[in-house]
This record gives sequence, C-alpha cells and structure tokens, in this order.
Amino acid sequence: MSADAAVLKQRDARGVVTLTLNRPASFNALGQEMLAALQQAIDTVAHDEAARVVVLAAAGKAFCPGHNLKEMLAQPHLAHYQALFAQCSRLMLAIQKLPVPVIARVHGIATAAGCQLVAQCDLAVASTEARFAVSGVNLGLFCATPSVPLLRSMGSKQAMEMLLTGDFISAQEAQQRGLVNRVVAPEQLDAQVAALVDSILQKPRLAIAMGKELFYRQREMGIEAAYQLAGQTMALNMMDACAQEGVRAFTEKRAPSWKA
Repeated sequence: MSADAAVLKQRDARGVVTLTLNRPASFNALGQEMLAALQQAIDTVAHDEAARVVVLAAAGKAFCPGHNLKEMLAQPHLAHYQALFAQCSRLMLAIQKLPVPVIARVHGIATAAGCQLVAQCDLAVASTEARFAVSGVNLGLFCATPSVPLLRSMGSKQAMEMLLTGDFISAQEAQQRGLVNRVVAPEQLDAQVAALVDSILQKPRLAIAMGKELFYRQREMGIEAAYQLAGQTMALNMMDACAQEGVRAFTEKRAPSWKA
C-alpha cells in the first residue's frame, strides 16, 4: 500500500503483519474508506498461508474514535445506516475468523467502534496514555454493536456500566476489566507487543489456528457441545506432526524441532 493509504501494511520475513490505521487527521475514524481498506487488508492476511500474527496499530494521537460521524450525518437514511453497521460487523467477524492472532497496539483513545475494535482483537496491549469509552449514549446513540465484543471481553455489569454512562476508563481500569491484556509506559509499548509476538511465533501455526477457531466457537455453545468440539479439535491437532514432535520432545526432555 502507498504511504497515503487509509491502512498501511507491513509484513516481515517471519510472517508478522502490521496494519496501521493511517488517517490521523480524523483520529483514524472508521469511515467507509477506512472500513473498506481494513477489510481488504484483513482479507489479504486470511489468504496468506505464511502469515503468523497481525498487529493492529494506528498513526497520530488517537487509536480510533469510532465511526465517522460527519459521514453518518451526510446520509440520514435507514438503508445507509444498516449497510454501514453491516459493513463494520463483517470486519469484526473477519478479525475473529482470521487463523492467526490479532494484537491491538493501543497508544491513544479508543472510543465507540474504536473500543469495539480493541475488544474484537484477540489480544491488546495499551499505553498508560490510552483511554477507552463506548460513548455513543452521550449522543443519544447506544453503542449496540460495540456491546457485542465488549460483553464477551468483560463482566456484564462492567460492560453495561460503560455502555450506559459513556464514561472513559483508564488503561489500567481496562486491564482490570479484561478489555486489554497488558498496560505499559508509552516507550515500552512496542517492546511489549514484540514480546507477545515472539512468544506466539515459537508455537506451530496450525495449533494456533485450530485453537483460535475452537476458542470462539465453543464460547457460544452449551458446555456439553463445547467439550465435544474441544475434544475433536484436540484429537485432530494431536495428529499434526508438530504436536507429535512437541509431545515426544517433552517426554525426551529436549527442545522440540518443529517441521512446520
């Protein structure tokens, strides 16, 4: 992608893909251009069999303030709003369906659909300067779509408090509530993201992909169906050469030598 693209994409030799929201003048609002660019980038990763991890970052002062409100006001039609929120939902589901982990690198504010984006990622590392809110209710618009991953990331009462009040919470409070994994000083943000990436890269891609798919599928199931699916997933995973080697290496008290 060119330097002026809505989403910048970098990919290193290890298969680590960094996607950077690149509209700092609008604080990286999720306008139609941004949604389409991010969807295209995620779809490209989905078809990249050598991709291992995605880091979702942002340029400028903010991570993402949510939807572009000026664009929304410009087309006050039900069909337009339905299409817009459907487009956003497709993006969020695409992130979940990616066979590789997605790590949000949150350096600044993340509000409304921007907070939704953080909640939808598999992991999140935040700077102490980051703040989070689902503030649509302050404008008379309940953050319904952000509530979907928010409820699945934290306790129901904690999520509802954010949704009903629209109040900001700090990065530390976001960690306590389960919205982000780690909170570090701004100058340590990249190192902390890199530590997570390095840890993931040490594991076989197939095991990570199977585990991620199972994790989200079983969350929506009753416990009996979840155990059935989990058992089948582990059985199939155990048939993989990497798992065979990993278990054998453990029993032989040596480091595994992955073949894939």
